[in-house]
Amino acid sequence: MIAAHLLPFWGYKTAGQCLCPLFVCPDLAPTNAVPKDLSMIIASLLDTDLYKFTMQQVVFHHFPAATAEYTFQCRSQGIDLRPYADEISAEIDHFCRLALSEDELMFLGGIRYLHPSYVDSLRRFRLDRANVQITTDGAFGLRISGNWYQTILFEVPLLAIINEVYFRNMHPWSEKLEAEGLRRLREKCRQVRDANLPEFSLVEFGTRRRYGAAWQTQALDTLMLEVPGFMGGTSNVGQARRLSLPPFGTMAHEFLQAFQAFAPLPDFQKQAFETWMQEYRGDLGIALSDIVGMNAFFRDFDRLFSKAYDGARHDSGDPVEWGERLIAHYQAFGIDPRAKFAVFSDGLDMPRALALSRHFAGRIRTSFGVGTNLTNDLGFPALNIVLKMTRCCGQPVAKLSDSEGKLMASDPVFTSYLRQTFQIPAPIASAAPSAPKKPGGKAAL
Repeated sequence: MIAAHLLPFWGYKTAGQCLCPLFVCPDLAPTNAVPKDLSMIIASLLDTDLYKFTMQQVVFHHFPAATAEYTFQCRSQGIDLRPYADEISAEIDHFCRLALSEDELMFLGGIRYLHPSYVDSLRRFRLDRANVQITTDGAFGLRISGNWYQTILFEVPLLAIINEVYFRNMHPWSEKLEAEGLRRLREKCRQVRDANLPEFSLVEFGTRRRYGAAWQTQALDTLMLEVPGFMGGTSNVGQARRLSLPPFGTMAHEFLQAFQAFAPLPDFQKQAFETWMQEYRGDLGIALSDIVGMNAFFRDFDRLFSKAYDGARHDSGDPVEWGERLIAHYQAFGIDPRAKFAVFSDGLDMPRALALSRHFAGRIRTSFGVGTNLTNDLGFPALNIVLKMTRCCGQPVAKLSDSEGKLMASDPVFTSYLRQTFQIPAPIASAAPSAPKKPGGKAAL
């Protein structure tokens, strides 16, 4: 059973034959998909988040010549990944030999908003291992660079590889570990059942920071068994296919960051939202709100975007403040917020998600993307790792979110200019994210 109130975000059509290859990697001739080695961490190109495909389609149709550079960062303190560099590199070698099978292409072709020309381009798509460089001088480093269309699918699987290699060495799988993971997961399911929130909708967002692929599969199977009526879907395309769940996702930060290179800087968010609307024509209507902070987002998310998009996604800052401002923003334009969505995805655990659902019940439709807390909560700290775009078409780009610890930039001069353009003060000191607050200022959790 699928949470029906998420249906605006997904859809399927009858798969048709695609005969229009618009982009083929010149160095790699089309071949059949290679056999999948079941011992590999990543066994399918579908083992990734949906928004990598939805963004890649926009790149394919609008920016086929664009280049991109991504930089890895481990935010967890005291973690040395250098001993695992060779293991990680070998897994990336395996990953780069994958191709989509005919069955997988047919599945993608059945998703309503994926265009036949784009799906057909994936028939010839091959990853180039030369686009990924690993360094171990001083610290573990990883950089991806190349054509944007060719490199956009690296991020999520590479993060999943780094996680699984690290954890299978540091915390090897055992019956005891499995029992603890299931105990914790079933307790979360109990919290959902006991919350008495019939509209609560949970989406699994945990691919990039999962303990491992097998545990993500087991966690999703457990969720489907324990709380099927609350499962809105999963961001993982392969898991969605396996479970007949809707794949969930729209745009990520890199999509908006790229427009810092494509458009006049003060207008980059508006042009990104406009291009997305042109591509998807009413589908995938959730706008990401924190690339340069919520103040700039609400300035740029004008009446047209507010009416055309189904809602917005929160990924940093105080979620209650953001949700209240989103409701007020819609009301100022005469839009009933109860017809719109607020999607929350910033480091959620189950008590926080349930508290937010209760706070906004009846005022705006909500959905909760929970990642690490579902796929890597087994009794030890998860890794906080990211792989973010830092350059596009040779120009620096940056993310200035509402949580200063989520800053991702490589050029301090550009970052300073971006702050000045959007009137975002430089941080005085880093602070830990606060818990959601109830009206009146008291912590809700």
